[in-house]
Amino acid sequence: MQSFIDIQKRLLPDLLHVLKKRYSILRYIGFMQPVGRRSLAVSLGLTERILRGEVDFLKEQQLIYTNNVGMSLTAEGKNLLEDLEELMRELKGIDVMELELKHKLGIKKVIIVPGDSDESLLVKGELGKASATCMKKLLTGENIIAVTGGSTMAAIAERLTPELSKKELLFVPARGGVGEDVANQANTICSNMAKNTNSKHRVFYVPDQVSSQIYQSLIKEPEIHEVLKLIKSASMVIHGIGDAITMAERRKTNPEIQQKLESGKAVGEAFGYYFNESGEIVHKVSTIGLQREDLATIPNVIAVAGGSSKAKAIKAYLKQAPSATILITDEGAAKRLLKG
Repeated sequence: MQSFIDIQKRLLPDLLHVLKKRYSILRYIGFMQPVGRRSLAVSLGLTERILRGEVDFLKEQQLIYTNNVGMSLTAEGKNLLEDLEELMRELKGIDVMELELKHKLGIKKVIIVPGDSDESLLVKGELGKASATCMKKLLTGENIIAVTGGSTMAAIAERLTPELSKKELLFVPARGGVGEDVANQANTICSNMAKNTNSKHRVFYVPDQVSSQIYQSLIKEPEIHEVLKLIKSASMVIHGIGDAITMAERRKTNPEIQQKLESGKAVGEAFGYYFNESGEIVHKVSTIGLQREDLATIPNVIAVAGGSSKAKAIKAYLKQAPSATILITDEGAAKRLLKG
């Protein structure tokens, strides 16, 4: 027997179109609030005239309110948005996509959020929200959480709340510093995660890549040695997956290695390893911190990456990732991955 939603899709497709549009408007207002009508129209790709009619309807339903700084969700609007999330997942077939992708990639679990983070900052925020929810479910009594850097990890930090501090948490940087953007460094992200959860963190002030001679010297330093021990004993790792060439540029990689990556057709990077589309290692950077082989002994490994442009990088890395990995991604990347 066909589900009610399947019947609606065939007999009342216009109704579903309106539902999706109003859901998107509520979702964007919730993310950007307070937000002006012009900014919202640009974000949604709607004309102000069309948006005005929808906004008036949502105000009549007491789902949003406006003041001199913009539009925001009412308490009723927030509740309705939460209720709509599961329905929208079913409408988009996201639950089915998650199962298909899990089996195709051969990993423990896949969590997909709607949208494409290449097209909207809102989706990166949703990746952060989904990651925070996943973390909460996996936390036990005492937790050492190793975290890499990057803008997606920064988005996760923003979504963490003091509710997680019911467990004992210690955030540690999984790697040394990469690039010059301090806001996206693992040290900064760990600090923000600890602040937002009323918990503790440790810093790891070392460069991401060093010569073998400097590496041997650094790991003998008592403080660095202590943090490395904490990283290796982590109960959870949260990490991103990078585009190979972008990561090489962030590391200010020399031209010879750049050429090696290009000739080896590297597409993805994680933990200092560069992979081609077949998952073969093209190049390994000598780095300080968590190594790829350490993941096999860590109970909970969460990989977070989104955007259709990241699909090749995600697929390449997951060919080498532990089978216990949980992937949190978005619709844009998931659709590309399923198409192969």
